Amino acid sequence: MKPIWFIFAWVSFLFGVVGAFIPILPTTPFLILSAFLFSKSSPRFHKWLLDLPLAGEGIRDWNQNKVIRPKAKMLCTTMISLSLILIHRNSSIPFIIKWSVSLVLISVCLFVVTRKSK
Repeated sequence: MKPIWFIFAWVSFLFGVVGAFIPILPTTPFLILSAFLFSKSSPRFHKWLLDLPLAGEGIRDWNQNKVIRPKAKMLCTTMISLSLILIHRNSSIPFIIKWSVSLVLISVCLFVVTRKSK
């Protein structure tokens, strides 16, 4: 199973990286999933991920204490709000897609906002 977890860890990590540049795709959940999968498949890459300057501390906070820092909450809420505005202002996006994506984004936002802060 380790090779499968390892492949999924990299796929999750890549989705997280892409999510840093595409507002509709979240970054943090994919990086947390990647950390979990690396912990099951490769201690070396798990340590590498936790030592990343931009994401490592936040992932460690979540893994150890299930907390999301206030700055991360604010950034997440802001980006989700901007994404919702952009989606709903774009008339070429079908109604069902707008509301499906909106439901997912609002659910993610509610989850993030209701977690403990450090």
